[in-house]
Amino acid sequence: MDAPENAFDSPLGLLRRIGWAQRKAAEDWVRERELSFEQGFVLGYLADSPGARQRDIAQMTRTSAASVSSLLQGLERRGLVERRTEEGDERSKRVYATPAGAELIVGFETAMASADETILAPLDPDERDTLDHLLRKITAELPRPSR
Repeated sequence: MDAPENAFDSPLGLLRRIGWAQRKAAEDWVRERELSFEQGFVLGYLADSPGARQRDIAQMTRTSAASVSSLLQGLERRGLVERRTEEGDERSKRVYATPAGAELIVGFETAMASADETILAPLDPDERDTLDHLLRKITAELPRPSR
């Protein structure tokens, strides 16, 4: 097999292109709702984990507490999240998506499934099974991303 002309033509480069296409679909979807990718990600996390602590959000997003605070302020101004102080501990705040925030991101999973289907459309069912088998074999020993 000849060497690829550029890094995006190697097998792992092709996987990066697929990841880029998925991320672009996600970014386009959240931008239609006037959210940044990070804001959409945090709203989705809060819908799944109501009452998360700010430090948990910072850890999950791999950002600083100051960045999370700024991001949450923007979402609060739009009425999409609220921070509540825990009883007995004024320094510990829990964060919740408001009904408007939760409603704004409804449909994200469906949109991403549609993007995945578009990406996989050139493959017939047997090819999809083969791809799934090979990817599971490659990733079996890799560390799993933490959420």
